[in-house]
Amino acid sequence: MKRRRKARPISVTLRRGRMSDLAALVTLELAVFKTDIVTRRSFRRFIASSLASLIVAEESGGLAGYALVLYPPHSKHARLYSIAVAPHVGGRGLGPRLLATAESAAKRRGRRAMRLEVHVRNKRAIARYMKSGYRLFGRRRAYYDDRADALRFEKPLDGSAHPA
Repeated sequence: MKRRRKARPISVTLRRGRMSDLAALVTLELAVFKTDIVTRRSFRRFIASSLASLIVAEESGGLAGYALVLYPPHSKHARLYSIAVAPHVGGRGLGPRLLATAESAAKRRGRRAMRLEVHVRNKRAIARYMKSGYRLFGRRRAYYDDRADALRFEKPLDGSAHPA
């Protein structure tokens, strides 16, 4: 059996997204996703919103990934709306790093848990979320543009255990 060589970790800077990132965000979005694309207009709105955190990862001056967290008013939950890693840096630990940074941002905002939806066929993302401490708690039927279901996951951010 052939052993896979582990890719070396990526050296990135994580920072808050800016309006000057719009073109790169749209390019990354189109490179990573085929449906349910976040539009330039939506990115602009999220960057300006006090109810969202857009965390971008820069590598050598270019955009390597992002995580977008929403903070619904009157809720103790944050929502990981989208997370993307550029194909050229995949498998080098950036996704888990962005996820952890998004969780920290939500915790600083006083949110007790992070929730997210993931395409029912995205086995890699499902495995990543479960490895990161997320637990399945629901399903949304025909949620995505391709009419596929979304699995709903949640992770407590306060160190408490998941309800039984």
